[in-house]
Amino acid sequence: TTAEETPEAADSEAKEVLSYDEYVAADLDSEVTVETYVQAKQSWWEDKATVYTQDQDGAYFVYNMACSEADYELLTPGTKILVTGYKSEWSGEVEIIDATFQIEDDGDTFIAEPLDVTEMLGSDELIDHQNQFVSFTGMTVEAYDETGAAFAYKNEADKTDDLYFKVSYNGQTYDFCVEYYLCGSD
Repeated sequence: TTAEETPEAADSEAKEVLSYDEYVAADLDSEVTVETYVQAKQSWWEDKATVYTQDQDGAYFVYNMACSEADYELLTPGTKILVTGYKSEWSGEVEIIDATFQIEDDGDTFIAEPLDVTEMLGSDELIDHQNQFVSFTGMTVEAYDETGAAFAYKNEADKTDDLYFKVSYNGQTYDFCVEYYLCGSD
């Protein structure tokens, strides 16, 4: 056999790195490779990491990426990584699954500034900023229920699950949910 036919040669071929627009246009279940920057870490468990990443053009949620605990500690905000996995969707969340990564140690870092998306509330445009670091400003916290509480937990007894609250802006009220498993207890 020739070198090109061996599995090792195939594995060593560089994957085409997609721009954010190319990633968005890629079909679900297709293999994707992106160069991106860690913004926040959700969790590490059994040699898998879930991280929020972003570049100057968009954001990527990388779910259960193969990662040792030692490497997880290296994934600090701003760290540039090359991620290869499969574009997937679960309940509307577009993500990269079954991924591997390597740290791009070239000195290039990026920390995203929050994009104010307040004016996009209630519009189809908001989904275009899925997984990005965003802010909502000028909103008023409303009573969540008839008790006047500002928020409620999905699991009120243990207070270890999703947190729900309501805010209003320009005469409209919006329901928000902070997903515990995506954010942790902090």
